[in-house]
Amino acid sequence: MVKVTKSYTFHSDSGAVSLLDLFEGRRQLIVYHFTFGPTWDAGCDGCSWVADAMTHPAHLNARDISLVMVSRAPLEKLQRYKKRMGWNLPWVSSCGSDFNTDFGVSVGDEEIPGVSVFLRNESDIFRTYHTGKCGLEHLGSHWTYLDLAPYGRQEKWGRLATRMAAV
Repeated sequence: MVKVTKSYTFHSDSGAVSLLDLFEGRRQLIVYHFTFGPTWDAGCDGCSWVADAMTHPAHLNARDISLVMVSRAPLEKLQRYKKRMGWNLPWVSSCGSDFNTDFGVSVGDEEIPGVSVFLRNESDIFRTYHTGKCGLEHLGSHWTYLDLAPYGRQEKWGRLATRMAAV
């Protein structure tokens, strides 16, 4: 558990908000680091799958947890993509902030997907958990369904070739 000592400002549909504001009065916050770089025209395919699998946060909210997606792209791009995808999930831009860099999900021009969990004690905020890349697969049930199918995920980087070689 690491205390967050730096202030961060995000751009949201309702204006500038802080990390503390993202908790929406709750004690716990899950941030999905959605890879969408400032110069990109669309969000990451894999992150889009994860977002498609996210349901209404009512059950999380009832357990004192807020959920938000954060990306470095400007808010206007996030809003357009969100509308295109038909999502109602909370999504803020960290554009102009060190948030993504400080939490290891933006390294230079590279965007790295991840999830961070934060705990609030009054106005003190602590990061209690982080995972990225393959550690995120449990968040997207789509992959589980694909793993059941004979041709699997059909990814260009190798699982299909491995699965087909075994047939």
